[in-house]
Amino acid sequence: MTSNSMSDPRRQNKILRYKAPSTDSNPTLEDPTPDYMNLLGMIFSMCGLMLKLKWCAWIAVYCSFISFANSRSSEDTKQMMSSFMLSISAVVMSYLQNPQPMSPPW
Repeated sequence: MTSNSMSDPRRQNKILRYKAPSTDSNPTLEDPTPDYMNLLGMIFSMCGLMLKLKWCAWIAVYCSFISFANSRSSEDTKQMMSSFMLSISAVVMSYLQNPQPMSPPW
């Protein structure tokens, strides 16, 4: 066993434990997907509410779910929950005004 440690070419003083880079020093490591999906969800929610487009309301719900799934626990949840509730209200209001099944957008 001692002969093996004598032939080991690694230098003990050069071994450093890996530390993950912090996002404070390098902001480019943050993932912008939740923010973009949150914005898209709000835009589609407003289109679903104002223009009474059911498919826009459903896309808003989809974007809100993606935003929620990709978010970190340290992020502010108020904005995300408001986007989610806005998209749900867009779906509910569009079906309350016209309960017919959704027609394809094309």
